[in-house]
Amino acid sequence: MSRQVTKAVFPVAGLGTRFLPATKSIPKEIMTL
Repeated sequence: MSRQVTKAVFPVAGLGTRFLPATKSIPKEIMTL
């Protein structure tokens, strides 16, 4: 049987400055991809 992946977890670290201004309102750990 084959299952389709619907969710994934990406370990992250740092301040998220490369994702500004998106990370000002939401932590990068819970951003949707």
